[in-house]
Amino acid sequence: MNTGKVIIFSAPSGAGKTTIVKHLLATLPELTFSVSATTRSQRPNEVHGKDYYFLTVEEFKAKLAAGEFLEHQQVYDNIFYGTLRSEVQRIHAIGKHAIFDVDVQGGINLKRQFGADALSIFVKVSSVAVLAQRLETRNTETPEKKAERIAKATSELQYEGAFDKILINEVLNTTLEEAEGMVKEFIGVL
Repeated sequence: MNTGKVIIFSAPSGAGKTTIVKHLLATLPELTFSVSATTRSQRPNEVHGKDYYFLTVEEFKAKLAAGEFLEHQQVYDNIFYGTLRSEVQRIHAIGKHAIFDVDVQGGINLKRQFGADALSIFVKVSSVAVLAQRLETRNTETPEKKAERIAKATSELQYEGAFDKILINEVLNTTLEEAEGMVKEFIGVL
C-alpha cells in the first residue's frame, strides 16, 4: 500500500459529497477523515474534533498567521474554512490516506498542494434545481442562507474541469460504487 496520499471530494452544497465520503470511510479502512477547521457555527448534531474544529475568527486568524494551514479560504463573510497541516501529518503518521470533504476552492487548493499524491473528485448533480431541492430537504439553514448557497453552487460548477475526476450523483448506489472504484484504483487496493 502506498501511504501518504490524499483523496479530495469537492462539490457545491447539496451534491452529496458528505454521503459519499462517509460511505468510503465505512468501506475502506485505509482512509481516515481529515477534519477541517471552520469559524461557522456548530450545528446541533456536529462534534468538535470529529466533524470540524470549530474556531473563533480570532483563533483561525492566529493559526493562519502562524502558518498552521495547508490551505484556507473565506467562504462567506467572517466564515473561514481551512485544512490544518497537523491534521494531515497525523493521518499520514498512522499509515493512512487522508480523505477530504471540502468546498470547491478548498479542493482546488489542496490539489495544488499535493499534486500527484492527490486524487481530486468533483461531485455534481444534473442541475442547480436538484441542488436547491436537496438544500430545501436538508432544512438546516434560513431561506437567505439557502439562496446564498445556491448562488455559490451555480458559480462553483464552472470549476469542475480543475478536478481529476467528475462524479455525477444521480443514483446513490451507482455513485458510491463509482467513487469506491476511483479511490481503490488510486490508493492501489483491489
